[in-house]
Amino acid sequence: MSRVSFFEVEILDAKTKEQLCFLDKVEPNATVGEIKSMFHKSYPQWYPARQSIRLDPKGKCVRDEEVLQTLPVGTTATFYFKDLGSQVGWTTVFLTEYAGPLFIYLLFYSRLPFIYEEEYEFSTSPHTVVHLAGFCHSFHYVKRLIETLFVHRFSHGTMPLRNTIKNCFYYWGFTAWLAYFINHPLYTPPLYGDQQVNLALGTFVVCELGNFSIHITLRNLRSEGSKMRKIPKPTKNPFTWLFFFVSCPNYTYEVGSWIGFTIMTQCLPVGLFTLIGFFQMTVWAKGKHHMYLKEFKDYPTLRMPIIPFLL
Repeated sequence: MSRVSFFEVEILDAKTKEQLCFLDKVEPNATVGEIKSMFHKSYPQWYPARQSIRLDPKGKCVRDEEVLQTLPVGTTATFYFKDLGSQVGWTTVFLTEYAGPLFIYLLFYSRLPFIYEEEYEFSTSPHTVVHLAGFCHSFHYVKRLIETLFVHRFSHGTMPLRNTIKNCFYYWGFTAWLAYFINHPLYTPPLYGDQQVNLALGTFVVCELGNFSIHITLRNLRSEGSKMRKIPKPTKNPFTWLFFFVSCPNYTYEVGSWIGFTIMTQCLPVGLFTLIGFFQMTVWAKGKHHMYLKEFKDYPTLRMPIIPFLL
């Protein structure tokens, strides 16, 4: 009968190199997630989601699924700990980020007192495009809330609280800015009238349906609780055929929705929000694209991160 060789695990502070914890007789098949739980028993204030465990003080965080005996360490393993700060679950993050814009926009749409001049309190705009924009904006964020509750499966469980606050300032602040101008009593409808509005509305609807279709496809890639990664592929749904050309069509459709909303409202703050969102989603798409290329040797070579054949 073979004898099991246990590991000793030393956890140091990533900044000071001070020893925080020493674990004796750790099973060789223990995962990093299990080591985090052991560390948590010694330091209750640092629950596993707050912990960043690394092999090097300035290196990348080791994934929870990694097994101790497969890591490049000796029988006495040294890890470095960094506190990630207070964490918020992703469902809570998205509900907070998306409920805010939905509520804030409707405050401006209703023209509540103290937003515009007194004579316009609780008045309604004579322009159809203003009401259409209000419906589209509300639909977009209601859709996001529904997807958060019933569609999305999050591979990472939490986000730092400080990042959540920063994101809320971004979404809520931009919503207040663009809603103020779209619902302003002196708002001017688009230059080319109904033709411009209808074209923009069609773009918005198609991209919203496309975005939802991609999210459903991504959800179906793995079962609940599974972290196994697969290559996203097109299905019989035509909206998913964009997977033939880009790695992150959900971002492509998201940008398309906001381009449609920009054309519909012909409002500068909306255009700026769309532009900033495009830059950010391009960064995310490139990161995911490179991750797919690194992880899957048979990954389709025709795909680009976010824009077919270009970017």
